[in-house]
Amino acid sequence: MGDERTAAMLVIGNEVLTGKVEEANVAVLAKTLFRLGITLRRVVVCVDEIDVIAADLNALRAAHDLVFTSGGVGPTHDDVTIDGVAAAFGREVVRSEEVELLIRRYNGAKGEPVTDADLRMANVVEGCRLVRESALPWPTLVVENVYVLPGVPQIFQMKLAVLEAELDLGESFTSEAVYTHLTEGAIAATLHDLTTRFPGVLIGSYLAFRDPRYRVKITFDGKDAATVGAAAQALRDTLPAAEQVDPADLG
Repeated sequence: MGDERTAAMLVIGNEVLTGKVEEANVAVLAKTLFRLGITLRRVVVCVDEIDVIAADLNALRAAHDLVFTSGGVGPTHDDVTIDGVAAAFGREVVRSEEVELLIRRYNGAKGEPVTDADLRMANVVEGCRLVRESALPWPTLVVENVYVLPGVPQIFQMKLAVLEAELDLGESFTSEAVYTHLTEGAIAATLHDLTTRFPGVLIGSYLAFRDPRYRVKITFDGKDAATVGAAAQALRDTLPAAEQVDPADLG
């Protein structure tokens, strides 16, 4: 789809691979990046092992403009994401005085002691950036093109929202959709032809299983609104009127 920025996501955690926790951050990241004009091209899930994290991260950051990690940044023994990121870059793990102060203030306000486990969350990768804003004092660790985010969905979303300001370069995608009663097989040849005619538009076909309103949704995504609109209209022009579904009727 041209010269768009590309991204990958590394989901870290044995709990995801064993099904103990249902992953919820991929969809949030995908929707956010799409809105910012960044293409999420790959998602990898790996175990809580430093060497595996480092290897997967190095492969992803070499092939994509941006990489976002999720999970493994808490105080327990299996939270080894920081160590894995440090290993990937060949850097040391160091203690952030800024984050340590935040932890001590936070625990102090609750009247709770600060444990060694708590202070593990002040460990950062040598030479990293810490991105923060007043609305969310807990910073996000950034090492070159890698953004390290927590796995807890609510915190993941809050931190991702803070990052939007620096990720937004005004390159958002535009999208249109066409709905039809026809089967995917009936329109496959037409869609193949449209991908050739409109190489700058990403065309997707999605079957609606057991939805009485329509059979297939076809999406058209790209950064040039006129081209996206032309591609969608080209499909509409090939479909019999009786086989098209008005999006307004879908609610």
